Amino acid sequence: MQEDLFQMYLGELGRIEGCDEAENHRLLRQWSAGDRTARNRLIEGNLKTVLEEVQNYLGRGVPAGDLVQEANMALVVAVETYEGGDFGEFLRARVREALLAAIKEQSMEQETAQNVADRVNRLSDVSQELAGELGREATVEELARRMELPQEEIRDIMKITLDAMSVAEP
Repeated sequence: MQEDLFQMYLGELGRIEGCDEAENHRLLRQWSAGDRTARNRLIEGNLKTVLEEVQNYLGRGVPAGDLVQEANMALVVAVETYEGGDFGEFLRARVREALLAAIKEQSMEQETAQNVADRVNRLSDVSQELAGELGREATVEELARRMELPQEEIRDIMKITLDAMSVAEP
């Protein structure tokens, strides 16, 4: 589905004429004088430039549509905050920063999810192990001692497990 939307976006983008450096310069002057139409054209005319940057970051764990969204937001911010110099370089730098931040955030989210899954799995293993040794379910205190974690953290892991189970139930 998201790939279809991305392809539709590419098709729409093909109908938009990009801005060259001279047009960017003219539009930036008009925008700084308060011409909102110039601002909108500046954004629209630089969408292809943004897409060129996005293509350099595909396949790094963030869906193409999300990369486009982040890059387009960076484009708007770049137009709003531009204060001089080479607009193309300024724009590309802002877009790269946004894309790298999105990739880093996605990576951190995946790492956190993996860490949580590892803790849940370890708690399950230790719980089964203690149940076998004790002939009953282990208490939170016993689990905490065996796992060398605070009891509150054991409760948090148990809550995550229960929340996940309740979400999975129809």
